[in-house]
Amino acid sequence: MKKHLIALLTPLCVCYTAAQKPISRLDSLARNPVTEIDPDLPTLLLEEDPDDSEEEGGSRFISSILTAGRDPFLSAAAFNFSPVRFRLRGYESQGNAIYLNGLNFNGLDNGFTPFGLWGGLNNVMRAQQPAHGLQAQDFSIGGLALHTNVDMRAGTQRAQTQLSYALSNRNYRHRLAFSQASGFNKKGWAYSLAFTGRYAGEGYIPGTYYESGSYYMAIDKKINSRSLLSFISLGAPAETGRQGASVQETRDILGNNYYNPSWGWQNGTKRNANVLQTFQPVFLSVYELALSEKSNLSTTAAYVFGKRKTSALDWYNAPDPRPDYYRYLPSYYESNAPSIYQRLFSEYSTNPDALQIQWDRLYAANSGNIRTIDNANGVPGNRVEGKRSLYILSNRVVDTKRLLFNSLYHSSVNDLLTLTARMSFQQQVNHYYLEAKDLLGGDFWLNINQFAERDFPNNTEAIQFDLNQPNRLIKKGDPYGYNYKMRIQQALVWAQLQFRLSFFDLFVGGELSGTRFYREGLNRNGLFPLLSYGKSETQNFMNPAVKGGITYKLNGRNYFFINASYRTAAPFFENAYISQRTRNTVQEGLTSESFISGEAGYKLNAPHIRIGITGFYTKSAGGVDVLTFYHDQYQNFVNYALSGIQKIYFGVEAGAEIKLNPTLSFHTALSAGSYYYDSRQKAMVTVDNSAEILARQTVYLQNYRIPSTPQNAYSAGFFYRSPQYWYLSITANHFSNMWLSPNPIRRTADAIADADPANPAAEVVKKAILEQEKFDDQLTLDFFGGWNKLLPRKYFIRGRRTYLFGNLGISNFLNNEEILSGGFEQLRFDFEEKNVHKFPPKYYYAYGLNFFASIGFRF
Repeated sequence: MKKHLIALLTPLCVCYTAAQKPISRLDSLARNPVTEIDPDLPTLLLEEDPDDSEEEGGSRFISSILTAGRDPFLSAAAFNFSPVRFRLRGYESQGNAIYLNGLNFNGLDNGFTPFGLWGGLNNVMRAQQPAHGLQAQDFSIGGLALHTNVDMRAGTQRAQTQLSYALSNRNYRHRLAFSQASGFNKKGWAYSLAFTGRYAGEGYIPGTYYESGSYYMAIDKKINSRSLLSFISLGAPAETGRQGASVQETRDILGNNYYNPSWGWQNGTKRNANVLQTFQPVFLSVYELALSEKSNLSTTAAYVFGKRKTSALDWYNAPDPRPDYYRYLPSYYESNAPSIYQRLFSEYSTNPDALQIQWDRLYAANSGNIRTIDNANGVPGNRVEGKRSLYILSNRVVDTKRLLFNSLYHSSVNDLLTLTARMSFQQQVNHYYLEAKDLLGGDFWLNINQFAERDFPNNTEAIQFDLNQPNRLIKKGDPYGYNYKMRIQQALVWAQLQFRLSFFDLFVGGELSGTRFYREGLNRNGLFPLLSYGKSETQNFMNPAVKGGITYKLNGRNYFFINASYRTAAPFFENAYISQRTRNTVQEGLTSESFISGEAGYKLNAPHIRIGITGFYTKSAGGVDVLTFYHDQYQNFVNYALSGIQKIYFGVEAGAEIKLNPTLSFHTALSAGSYYYDSRQKAMVTVDNSAEILARQTVYLQNYRIPSTPQNAYSAGFFYRSPQYWYLSITANHFSNMWLSPNPIRRTADAIADADPANPAAEVVKKAILEQEKFDDQLTLDFFGGWNKLLPRKYFIRGRRTYLFGNLGISNFLNNEEILSGGFEQLRFDFEEKNVHKFPPKYYYAYGLNFFASIGFRF
C-alpha cells in the first residue's frame, strides 16, 4: 500500500484552499441539467405537482417530461438486479457509457466503461444527467441503453464537509471516506476534495483481497460574469486479489459454491495468483462560456495515463499448475480408473487445501532446474548457467495513454426550438506486453515460444518471440512474450434540434464519426518476421448515426413517446485482428457493425404516482469477434475469427412508484425480454503458430440466447420514510431466463460429425453437445434502512448545521447461495469421444447474505 499512499498524497501539492463562504452561481452559467441525488436515500421521491395549466396565446402549453429524481426502473436495475450481473436491455458494451463533463470515457479498444478510474468516488459523482434508451439528451447522440453525464466540477458539489466509515462483507471490509466542498466565495473561487480508502484482508470469496485508495481534487474560478474555468484531478490506485471461475465438480467435492482456484498457501499465508493492479490518473480541464443569455459553449479536455496489470501463472514444458485442471479432478478417472477416482475424491474432501495452488511445488521445480543457455541474450558464445524457471507469475500489462477533447454548444434559439451541437476528438494508445512479475525462486526465464519449439524443433529462429533479441534471459520486471501497441483515433461531430410545441415534443439528431486504428509490433516474432514487426496497415471507418423521436403530451402528467435510431460503429480493435499478439493480419472483409433500434412507451408523473413503461427492439448486424484457445483436434492454440454476428434484442421494461400515504410508498420494476443470436456465424480457423487457414466453418448459433444476464427480472417492495428522518425499505426480486455462455465450436458440423446415426444414443449425444444450459429461476430479498439526525445547535460548526447519518443494506437476506450469476462453456471440446463432461462449464455464484453498513458526520 505504500505506493498507493504516495499516489494519493502527490496531488495535494496542487490543492487550492479557498474561503468557504458560498455565493450563488452566475445567472449566465446556471444551466446545469443534472440530477442531484440525495446521498442517504436509495430513491428520491418526486413530490412536485407538474404545471399542467399554463396558458399562452389562448392555447394550452404542456410541460415536457420531468426527469428529476431517480427513475423507479433504473433504481431497481442499479441496486436490486446487480447481483446477477443484469444488463439493461441485454446490451453489451455498446449499450452504456459514462461521460465526465461531456467526455465519453468508454474505451476505444473494447467499448467497456473504465469504472476503475474513479472507484470509491461516489460522493463527488452525484451530479448526474442520465439518458435512458433512445430519449433525447443534450450532451451526445446517446446510446441504446443508458448514457450518463457526470459533472465533476467543484462548483457543482454540495458545499459541505463529510466523513464516513463503512463496514461490509463484500469485496472489501472497510471503507473510510472524506469529502469537502467550499461552494463559491466572493472572489469566484470554489474547491472540492475527496479521499477514500478501501481494504479487505480477505473478501467474501476465499483467497481474495482488496487494497485501494482514491482521490479527487477540483478548483473552479469564475473569470468574469460570462466564463468559468475548472481543473479536476482524480485517480484510484488499487490492488485486488480476484476470483476465478471453476467447474461445478470442485464445488460439489468441497460442499461450497465459493471455491476459488486462484490461490494457495505459501508459508502459512494465502497467496493469490490472479491479482489486478491498476492506477490510471485522470486530469480534466473545463471551460464554460456564456455566449449570450440563451446560448453557451462548454469545452473539456482530459488526459489519462497509467497501467493495468493482471497476473497469472505461466509455465514452460511442465505440468499445468492450475489446481482445477481437468486431469487433476476425480471425474477424469471415473470410468477407466475407479480406484484413482475414489482416492482423489477422498483426498480433496478431507484436505481441501490440496485443491488449491501448490506454491511450494512450483518453487521446488524451479530450484532444481539447473540449465545452461548457449548464446544467451543473442551474444554468440555467451553461456549462462542457472536456475531456469519452469513456472513464473506473469503480468498481462496494458499501458494506456489517452487524450480526450470535447466542445459542446447549446442554444435556446427561441421558446420552441433548442439547438445542441458537439465536436469531439479522442486518441488512445495501448501498449500490450507480458511482464515477469515473480520468477518463483528461479534465476531467469527464457523468452522462447514453447509451442513453436515443439512444432519446429530444428528451426532456431521460429522459436524466438523476438528475433531482434534472441535467447533473451528474462529477469523480474522484464517484458517478454508478445509486445505491441494499438493506436486509435476517433473524431465526431453531432447536432440535435429539439422542438417544444403545445402538445408535442420532437427531436432529431445526427452524428458522423471517423475511426482509424493500426497495430504496431515491437517484437519481430520468429514465426511471422514480416507480419509482426512495425506498423500495420491503417484501418479506416466512417460511421453515421441518426436518431429522432416524438412525445405526445396528453396533459402535464401523461406522456406517450416513440423514438428510433440507426447507427453504425467501427469494429473494436480487440476483435479486428486475427491474432493481435503475434501479427498484423485483420479479419477478412472487416466492416462496421450496424444497429437499428426503436422504442415506444408511456410515462405518468403525478403527485402520488409515477409510472413508466417502454417497449424496445434492436437488431445488430455485421459483428465480429476473435476467440483464442487450445483446440484438441488440432493439438495447438487456434484463433477462431468470427464474422457475420447478428443479434436481436426486444422486450419491455417498466417501473412504478406509488405513494400509499405520506410515509409509505410501493415500488415495482420489471424487465422482460428476449435476446438471441439471429444468424449463422462464419468462422475462419487458424493455428496460432501459422498464418495458414485451416478451416472455414459455419457456426450454428442462430436462435441461441445471449448469455450473462437474466432476460426476465422483477422487483417489488415497500419504502417507509418516517417524519423523524429515518427510513427503510424491503424488496423482493425474481430472476429467470438466464443462460450459460455457449461455446461456438460445439455448434459446428465438426463437433457432431462421426456420430453413428444408427445408434439411438447418437441423438442424445448430439442434444448434449448442442443444447444451451439454462440457469434455474432465483428469488432474493433485500433490506435497506437509514437515518439522518440533526445535532443540537451547540454542535454546529461555523454556523453550519451538523448531521449524523447512517445506513444499513442487506442483500440476499434469505442467504440464497444457489444463484448462478454467470458462467461459460469451456472453449476446449472433446472431438474424439464427444464427451461434453470432459471439459465442463465454469461458473460464478452470486454472494449469499451480504451487507453494507455505514455511519457518517456531515456539516
